[in-house]
Amino acid sequence: MSIILIGMNHKTAPLNIRERLSISCEDNDALKVIKSISQVREAMYIATCNRVEVLASVEDVEKGLEKLKTFIFSHGNLSRGEMKECLYVYRDVDAVRHLFRVASSLDSLVMGEPQILGQVKDAYRHSVEQKASGIILNKLLHRTFHVAKRIRTETGIANNAVSVSFAAVGLAKKIFGNLRDKTVLLIGAGEMSELAARHLLNNGVNRIIFANRTYENAVRLANDFHGVPVGFDLLEDKLKEVDIVISSTGAPGYIVSEEMIVKALHRHKNRLMFIIDIAVPRDVDPAVEEIDNVYLYNIDNLQEIVDENLRSRIEEAEKAEAIISEEIISFTNWLNTLEVVPTIVSLKRKSEKVIERELEKSLSWMRNLTEGEREKIRILASSIVNKILHDPITSLKEESQNSGADPYLAAVIRLFRLEKGE
Repeated sequence: MSIILIGMNHKTAPLNIRERLSISCEDNDALKVIKSISQVREAMYIATCNRVEVLASVEDVEKGLEKLKTFIFSHGNLSRGEMKECLYVYRDVDAVRHLFRVASSLDSLVMGEPQILGQVKDAYRHSVEQKASGIILNKLLHRTFHVAKRIRTETGIANNAVSVSFAAVGLAKKIFGNLRDKTVLLIGAGEMSELAARHLLNNGVNRIIFANRTYENAVRLANDFHGVPVGFDLLEDKLKEVDIVISSTGAPGYIVSEEMIVKALHRHKNRLMFIIDIAVPRDVDPAVEEIDNVYLYNIDNLQEIVDENLRSRIEEAEKAEAIISEEIISFTNWLNTLEVVPTIVSLKRKSEKVIERELEKSLSWMRNLTEGEREKIRILASSIVNKILHDPITSLKEESQNSGADPYLAAVIRLFRLEKGE
């Protein structure tokens, strides 16, 4: 059994490809399709705005890998060229390392952000609910959560925690300098908008307008952050009042059009408008970028701000990588022992059957003994057999740690005739 991880993220795939995959990720049957692949024994499907990954334990690596590639290809409506350019594949130890790094936010657009761990936990929860996880993924994911916790506790990777929303506010400060007299429109009522609102208030913004398709959600955020709630029916009118727009919805199409921005700027020709579209798929028509006095940035444009935030975390990241390397050894040792477990179980079962048969043969002279005396004899026989088997079993486990158990397994199976139904 091998572990493979296949996918694409913000480093390998441009935004327009991630948009297509993001839409496809709304398909709740995706995991069922993956699990139906004959070579796949266990699977988990991670889908966020910045990555789509399939983690699986497979029997036939090459066949399983090809079928998983076909799944990504068809599910995201990708061309063969796009898939070849954007897709990455990790196997066994490399797959484990990648998963540890993802959950610990070392592979995130903003290193140290906490959201990805929650997303991995959600993906695992879905896998468990769909009965797509088993002994290997269960162990791997619990170890992954342990690693992420260690890194949060033992390093400063999350100090001064940042997010894409934090980077967006930082970019707004670069454009305007001071944000105290600016009016901000936040479109969407999800976690990104909440984080952005918190960062905006911390940077002196005193007027935030919250717009959401579900008006009650806009009211909830407005109450939490002392803002003004509006429904989408007033979105075009409110654009005329604001200096900064940060949009993060789950809408499948553009929320803000070129025409809406042109109308919003019509009365004030020298007015600047700063728009950050952190949604995937995008909320703002890219044509808006061509309008004079409008600065439009999308999630990929935040990399410069992100890089500045990361410089102070390089040393902490090195500590985190050391923890990951240590934990990989622990998990790999456990994984390697799995190949010897069936043989050890078979060996113990055979020894138990031998004990039972020999005790039955001795019933004639044991009838004169009390039940307690017969039980002591049974315990003695089991103890002797267990002590005889202890060294061979220990040796099998030790050899499995270095992936060198195959010849020993073959010898044990042959010597004890375990292949004959044991």
